[in-house]
Amino acid sequence: MGLIDYDLDGHIAIVSMNSGENKFTFEFFEAFQNVLDEIENKTEASVLVVKSGHEKIWSNGIDLEWIMNLAQSDMQEVKRFPFELTKLYRRLLFYPLVTIAAMNGHAFAGGAIMAAAFDFRFMRSDRGFYCIPEVDINIPLSPSMIALMKKAVPEYKFHEMQYLGTRMTATECEKHNIILKACHVDDLMDEVIKFAKPHNKSRKMIGVMKELTYQHMVKTFEEDDPAWFNSGRAGL
Repeated sequence: MGLIDYDLDGHIAIVSMNSGENKFTFEFFEAFQNVLDEIENKTEASVLVVKSGHEKIWSNGIDLEWIMNLAQSDMQEVKRFPFELTKLYRRLLFYPLVTIAAMNGHAFAGGAIMAAAFDFRFMRSDRGFYCIPEVDINIPLSPSMIALMKKAVPEYKFHEMQYLGTRMTATECEKHNIILKACHVDDLMDEVIKFAKPHNKSRKMIGVMKELTYQHMVKTFEEDDPAWFNSGRAGL
């Protein structure tokens, strides 16, 4: 089993993140990008589904302990980290397949933001929270992170999540249209696949549609450098 691997179910590529809590490191980014490359360039898949191999966590976002240790030896690498993070978010947002986050556990911080980059989200109802707790760890969101969250979360709930660090259950997320469906974990993947099966769409058309739909967000990725990462406000 690789750090991140995938299987094909007809036109559906099912990706599994297998690094425990699936915290973000350079190794995680490289593995994820490599899998996205392979699916895009070596398969005919038209739907991307991403789940976790962990029994209760989809992704806990940035590995803060790892990056603090890295800061003791190589600040240049630390400064490179946010750009690799943004690169993954942007890749997922514009990926020319229909994308589905199958959140079979907690999605916290950077993991919650990554889920927002997907076109659709499903979430287990029996365990797990959707949460951006950055207010409690004194790390503000970057311009692109804010744009991604506001794409997926109604603005009134985004304000609550950002300023209060509110933890959203799957039932609450479904109520506010953050996810398509809350499912018991035993039914989650069946529901995701049932939803995905009829949708074998043209990659070219999906790619064009995403470029047009999210063209207003491109500037936010470009603003991340001067507005956030290089300012020191990111806490990195």
